[in-house]
Amino acid sequence: MPAQDYTQNGKDPAPHCLAVPDSCAGLRLDQALARLLPQYSRARLSAWVKAGRVSVDGRRPAPRDKLHGGEQVSVQPMLSPEETAFRPEAIPLDIVHEDDALIVIDKPAGLVVHPGSGNWQGTLLNALLAHAPQLATVPRAGIVHRLDKDTSGLLVIAKTLTAQTDLVRQLQARSVSREYRAVVHGRVARGGTMEGAIGRDPRSRTRMAVTSSGKPAVTHYTVLEQLPRATVLACRLETGRTHQIRVHLQKLGHPIWGDPVYGPRNAPAAPRFPRQALHAEKLALVHPVTGQSLHWQASLPEDMRQLIAALRES
Repeated sequence: MPAQDYTQNGKDPAPHCLAVPDSCAGLRLDQALARLLPQYSRARLSAWVKAGRVSVDGRRPAPRDKLHGGEQVSVQPMLSPEETAFRPEAIPLDIVHEDDALIVIDKPAGLVVHPGSGNWQGTLLNALLAHAPQLATVPRAGIVHRLDKDTSGLLVIAKTLTAQTDLVRQLQARSVSREYRAVVHGRVARGGTMEGAIGRDPRSRTRMAVTSSGKPAVTHYTVLEQLPRATVLACRLETGRTHQIRVHLQKLGHPIWGDPVYGPRNAPAAPRFPRQALHAEKLALVHPVTGQSLHWQASLPEDMRQLIAALRES
């Protein structure tokens, strides 16, 4: 597990000051820059020109402007979103437990765990780097498992490489217990187990699906409460595939209430819910240093309590 450098200060690099050689006479500016600064792609250089990060003899040029040779060019590089993603940000965290090896977080719905396409700032990783700067030296800032952006609940973070290695091994050995509370469409008659390999949906690469080419996945579910149009379930993960509970419950015929990806096409108009009604309620593991068995429970967030109350009334 290679370490990511999270210690960069996020400042733009120093500018490049160039004299255009005669060999570049007659070339367009973007062509000349690609030749003079081969460490950058032409697309990136053109973007900097359009963003006003390049000047030619003190004026702002266009990428297709022709050069005559001898011009003085200044290029101010600009870090990409990916390169500026791993900055500490003062984002409040609901810390359930913290010691020298672990942090357990009760993540709110709406918080992205790790920077990625469309979400380069404002993530749990950014918050962790501000809360515990030493996590800059731990791969993925100590994150060993994830929750979807709109799933709330418990996450464990390793504060040292030793703790992270141990927790990853526990996850691989399926000895970490993770139990979720879910509100699903329809009345589920009894508990059971869903076993179905999960992989990319061949019809839509942004979705997951039960497919023969996927990785083995097992979800155990228990009925907690039957409502007129819905059921409250406890779901225990035996494996940890992407979107596992959401995909398995859809396959079962009881998708999660409010799920924008795996929910039914003709969902009831009310009560509306702005996210999948899924909450990581319980977490249990063995402490990587002391060997003590630990467990935590996070109360249902207020929006899910209100949803269940509304469904009872309906």
